[in-house]
Amino acid sequence: MSMPEADSQPDLAAILASELRAIASKLKRRLRDQAGSGDLTPSQVAVVLRLEKDGPTTVSALARAEGMRPQSMGAAIAPLEAAGLVEGRPDPHDGRQTILSLSDQCLALLRDGRAARQDWLTRTIAARLSPGEQKTLGIAVDLLKRLVDD
Repeated sequence: MSMPEADSQPDLAAILASELRAIASKLKRRLRDQAGSGDLTPSQVAVVLRLEKDGPTTVSALARAEGMRPQSMGAAIAPLEAAGLVEGRPDPHDGRQTILSLSDQCLALLRDGRAARQDWLTRTIAARLSPGEQKTLGIAVDLLKRLVDD
């Protein structure tokens, strides 16, 4: 890694933090490009990921979880339903509510997108990094895990 020299540990930490943010942002964009899900807005992606993580729920509960108004959440969900990615069914306990869940089509798109990102990253690492560099990357990944794990 070619880093500018820093006179002190706090300076080096600041430089590393800046470099990591820039690299993480660029990697995220590259991975997103591989999945082909560019048609969804950030709020729609958030809805899909929330439904995947937390399971079926109501519009109101989704809105609370994402810090949105129910009306705004409804606007984010409508195109997902129209595209067949999200399905609604009546709440068996409260007929006024609708329980939203991901469709099989959406689950397949998520699975395929993750596989495409994994494949691209695996091929890129294998093509651009020597075996020794891959070991070094493994050490760096362990260090990054320490930064983000509680």
